Amino acid sequence: MNVDCLAAAPPLIELDRACVMRGGRAVLHDLSLRIAQGEHVAVLGPNGCGKSSLVKLITRELYPLAREGGPAVTVLGQARWDVASLRSQLGLVSPDLHGDFAAAAELTAEDAVVCGFFAAQRLPPHRLIPADLRARARAALGESGAGALTGRSLSALSTGELRRVLIARALVHGPQALLLDEPTAGLDIVARRQFVETLRGLAQHGIGLVLVTHHLEEIVPEIGRVVLLREGRVFADGPPASVLTSARLSALYGQPLRVDRDGGYFRLGWA
Repeated sequence: MNVDCLAAAPPLIELDRACVMRGGRAVLHDLSLRIAQGEHVAVLGPNGCGKSSLVKLITRELYPLAREGGPAVTVLGQARWDVASLRSQLGLVSPDLHGDFAAAAELTAEDAVVCGFFAAQRLPPHRLIPADLRARARAALGESGAGALTGRSLSALSTGELRRVLIARALVHGPQALLLDEPTAGLDIVARRQFVETLRGLAQHGIGLVLVTHHLEEIVPEIGRVVLLREGRVFADGPPASVLTSARLSALYGQPLRVDRDGGYFRLGWA
């Protein structure tokens, strides 16, 4: 999509004073946030700041409180989506999804990606899968760096390998963007680095990234905007260099912290 088309397109995600209650308490407070199509954005904040609730709000696992006026949440300009249609436009990779597929020992990597066509976690019983869907699944595995895993059982994959398979599953529809919720949770240092490089490749090939994370080192140089959340509200929003400062993150976390930058990546440590 060229620059003029992006400028005229509806936002990928738009929240307008969205409020969400969970367990009898407010977890998102009048949250307004607009993410354009083609934009690469990281959302960062401490535990309990509302990151997971934000993801579930976008993916229709949670709903905002009703109010007068326009819709509180839209994705690609639409307020109403069924889950299958939404996942074809906004691919999701999350720890919850990882746990669901880690238990699916009977599936191969290719099968797991094919499941994405049906917004399911198992292949439809007694249904012949067309060859073109399997070809698209193999292409998505190649795009996520998991091409060599095609015929392997999910039970034989490492955590990092399965995470790349789940990226392929999210990519198989050719979505507008990926919503990545704590995508390196459970990965060792080598697998995390490999995963981050996969994200860079996707961003460079035009896949929008909305990265929800605890870790500054996952914020790849292609990400041009960082949103900090605190207590269900936007604490800061802007370019990484202006948002990811020692003073701002110390205030966010309530601890003396130091931010260093090395080769386009940010690192967080104690002051």
